Amino acid sequence: MFWKKKSLHYQLNNELPLNTPLKELSFTVFDTETTGFAVGSRDRMIEIGAVQVQGLEVTDHTFQTYVNPEREIPDSIQTLTGIKPSDVEGAPLALEAIESFYQFIEQYDSGGWVGHYLDFDIMVLKKELARHKLTFDEPTYIDTLDVIGYLNPSWDMRDLSHYAIQFGSKLFERHSALGDARTTAHLLVELLYHIGDRGKLTLGDLIEITKKDNGY
Repeated sequence: MFWKKKSLHYQLNNELPLNTPLKELSFTVFDTETTGFAVGSRDRMIEIGAVQVQGLEVTDHTFQTYVNPEREIPDSIQTLTGIKPSDVEGAPLALEAIESFYQFIEQYDSGGWVGHYLDFDIMVLKKELARHKLTFDEPTYIDTLDVIGYLNPSWDMRDLSHYAIQFGSKLFERHSALGDARTTAHLLVELLYHIGDRGKLTLGDLIEITKKDNGY
């Protein structure tokens, strides 16, 4: 028998006019950490981190929670992320963590989600929710890789820290969900100024230059 996914109804995205200036927008920049890359099967989320960007500035509004993956964290992931079993032992399970994240988004009237290689983080959320037969009303997605691809079409896909250095934006703790979210947020602001110099000044412009890769 087929089951139908129920949707988590949170206000994850303001439906703003496409001519809204980028300088008036708020974005939720986020990142996840997991026990590995096989999130469609055995691997699970262990952290969510997010920061709000408002008016082309990175704000102090942040969100972070560890997540109990209900499985072991491989030694290689502990070394990479610094996340230990003791960090997640008393942490919320994935559904509770995701709902807390969504409540954070609702507080700040987000105009869309931003991440670096965002497809992976979206997949992480979707797979965790699918375990509860849930989905969500999807917001506008912006991947910093797509914006970089517009600015420099010949560049290969590189690590987040490479682009932060390339564009002169701040670097925070790597492979920490909140640290990577902060690094991505500062990179986003730099990228928005760069596309602004090319006359791309509105939400519609931003969606258009990332349209091919984001599937709008």
